[in-house]
Amino acid sequence: MDNITHSLFGATLARTPLGRAGRGTTAALILASNAPDIDIVATAGGTLKYLEWHRGPTHGPLGIVGLGLVTAALVYGARRLIDRGRASSAVDVHNNASFVQLAGISILGVLFHVLMDLPTSYGTHLLSPFDWHWYAFDWMPIIDIYLLGALAAGLLIGQRWPALRQRNAVIVLMFMLGNYGARLVAHERAIALAPRVFGPALPARCDGSPERRLIDRWPLPAIDLPESSARCLLEIAALPDFGSLFRWRLVARLSNSYLVRDVDVLDARLRGAPSPTDALWRLTTTYPNHWTPQAFEAAATAPAQAFLGFSRLPAVRWVVDPHGVTTVSWRDLRFAAPPGVRRLSPRPEPDRERPGPNLFGATVRIDANGEVVDARLGVGN
Repeated sequence: MDNITHSLFGATLARTPLGRAGRGTTAALILASNAPDIDIVATAGGTLKYLEWHRGPTHGPLGIVGLGLVTAALVYGARRLIDRGRASSAVDVHNNASFVQLAGISILGVLFHVLMDLPTSYGTHLLSPFDWHWYAFDWMPIIDIYLLGALAAGLLIGQRWPALRQRNAVIVLMFMLGNYGARLVAHERAIALAPRVFGPALPARCDGSPERRLIDRWPLPAIDLPESSARCLLEIAALPDFGSLFRWRLVARLSNSYLVRDVDVLDARLRGAPSPTDALWRLTTTYPNHWTPQAFEAAATAPAQAFLGFSRLPAVRWVVDPHGVTTVSWRDLRFAAPPGVRRLSPRPEPDRERPGPNLFGATVRIDANGEVVDARLGVGN
C-alpha cells in the first residue's frame, strides 16, 4: 500500500479504543504504520539495492517487533522532551501512555502495515530474513482508491463532528473488511473463469508444478520441464485492476510463454454454460518466454539476478542486431501491458496497446564474443 493510505489507517486506529491509552498513541500509530518503509534508505546504494531490500527484513518478524520498539522509544522520548519544556502545572502525566503501552500499540501498527501490504500484487517478504520468498494474495492494487477514499472521508467527517469520531472509525474499518472480502470473492471468481477464458489454449499442468494456494509464493521451485515442444501450465494468476473490483488480468504462466487476458467477472457472456459459438479464447494474447543460452548467461548478471528474485511473472525476449550484439530483456507482466492485450468488457478498447518504458524489468547486452557489455535494471520499448 502507499504511505498515504498507511498514514490514514494509523490515524483511524487512533480513533478506536486504542487511542484511550493516552498521549502519544496517535503519533505512535501513524509513525508505526509507516515504519517498515524505512527500507527506502537502501536507495542510497542505487535502484538495484532498493529492489533487493524493499519489503525485506523491515516487513518480517524481526522488523515488526524491532521497529515497534524503536517507534515507541522515539515517541516516548519526544513526549518527555516536550513535557520538560512546559510548566509542570500544564502537564497531565496521568494521561500519558506508558512505554509498555506505546510499545504494544506500535508493534500492532507495524504489523498492520505488513498485513496491508500482503494482499497487494506487489507482495512482501513476509518471513525475511529467515525466508526470502515473496508472498501475496493478489487482491489489491498498490493504491486502492476505494480504501483511500473511505479512510480520508472517515477522518474528515470525524474532524467536522468530533462526537462521531469513534463511530466513523468503526464504520470505515468495517468497510475495509468488506472491501477485502469483495476482492477475495472476485479474485477467486476470476481464477475459476480461467479455463473458460483461455479455452483450448490452456494446456495441462506441468508434472511437478506446485498446487495453487490461497497465498501466492515465488520464486517457484525449479521443476524438470519436458524436453519436447509441448507446452504445459505452471500457474495461473489473477491481478487486480486499479479502477474496478471486478476487472482482473488473468495470466497463465506456461513452460515457454504466457497467456494474458483481461476479464470482467460480471460480464454476462461468462454466466451459465458456454455456448457452441463461445470462442473467447481466440482473443487471448500469447507473450513468448523462450530462454536461449544467451538468456541464461544474461540471467547470471547482478541486475538480472535482483530483478528475477523480485519478479513473479518474468517474460524474456531477445534480439540480435547486425553487429551480433544480443539484447536480452525481461518484463514483469504484473506491471506491463503486453502488445495486443484486449479487455473482456463491454467498453470499446484499442486492438493493440504499445507498452512504454518499464522500470520493472532488466536489460542485458552481450556482444558477438559472448561478453556482457551492459547490464541494468529497466527496459524500454
